[in-house]
Amino acid sequence: MTLATHPSRAFLPYPPAAVPHASSGPLRGLRFAVKDLFDVAGFPTGGGNPHVLALSGIKQATAPTVQALLDAGAAFVGKTHTDELAFSMNGQNAHYGAPVNGAAPDRITGGSSSGSASAVSHGLCDFALGTDTGGSVRAPASHCGLLGIRPTHGRISLARCLPLSESLDTCGFFARDMATFARVAEVLLGDDTAPLAGAPRLLLAQDLLELAEPAAQAVLRPLLARLDSEVAPVTAVSVADRPLSELYWAFRYVQGWEAWQADGALIEQYGLKLGPDVAGRFRFSKAVTAAQFEASSAARRAFTTHLGRLLGNDGILLMPAMPDIAPLADTPIEALEDYRTQAAHLLCLAPLTGFPQLSLPLSGRDGAPMGLSLMGPAGSDRSLIAAAARLMTALAG
Repeated sequence: MTLATHPSRAFLPYPPAAVPHASSGPLRGLRFAVKDLFDVAGFPTGGGNPHVLALSGIKQATAPTVQALLDAGAAFVGKTHTDELAFSMNGQNAHYGAPVNGAAPDRITGGSSSGSASAVSHGLCDFALGTDTGGSVRAPASHCGLLGIRPTHGRISLARCLPLSESLDTCGFFARDMATFARVAEVLLGDDTAPLAGAPRLLLAQDLLELAEPAAQAVLRPLLARLDSEVAPVTAVSVADRPLSELYWAFRYVQGWEAWQADGALIEQYGLKLGPDVAGRFRFSKAVTAAQFEASSAARRAFTTHLGRLLGNDGILLMPAMPDIAPLADTPIEALEDYRTQAAHLLCLAPLTGFPQLSLPLSGRDGAPMGLSLMGPAGSDRSLIAAAARLMTALAG
């Protein structure tokens, strides 16, 4: 059995090509996979769409972020499935099907970094690259019981990676354990530009917790109580400076406007055949006006200032990573779209601000995992990971 024929359905069946890596380095001995948005020399880049794949050709150069991992000694094992043009959050591709959730096989992985999360959750590699525009690392990390990060915007290079939304796109990654996760972070993130100061304050986003399903809240509240009693005091705060629906629509308009700038010409010039859900999102994107984009950008700037003041240089925001455990794989598409909208109200805050956010596999119910999320100030990624490691160790003790 090859990775491409593994029952996880995580990997694309591309013909093998040699991808050299350093014989030594901080990631020596680790194997990694790459979401099929990043160029890897010797392979095409398909972006989850057969027409994009046909237009790709074999790439002659490797994305610098992938090359950094190879130069650090990690071994590339393959390219993983992505939701179409990265414009979805369910992990179900109309052309290629759905990778399998290694932590809960009867439930969706989440997307759009579906194949990367599936590969890591099945133990087919030690870590994997994904991208996160509106939740595409944080959602599958929560659903598949993994560590996952959306870093500070611009912290990790997206050169030679298919874009969706320039001011929202980030490169993130998954791992099953904190030791591996921290090794990858050291290579990709470098030193913090604004490390968390002193002993971080733990702030519970009460208004965001209330967005989670009641069954999810019932699991998360005892966990948060343990943090308060065993790790550090947890202070409840309200995060939003306006109705959360306004922030959600600001995100949607910014994402839509930029998505059409990135992909609209390609879609129209070549008549791309898109799955119905993705096609609907691009129809919405085409209709976004410059006035809507500008107004949303202004709201975004104001909220970023507000959240920056709330966090200061030492605050960590605690919130649900997702509204609940992953939906069942046979959930009707209409219900999945409702879940996606509910999740986007939680997930949109990090993209709007550019602040880093982690999902930690600390909870779950009914045999399925569910993440607790930590958000820190811009530039605090490495110290946020270190704080998460201390938190996980304390809870495990």
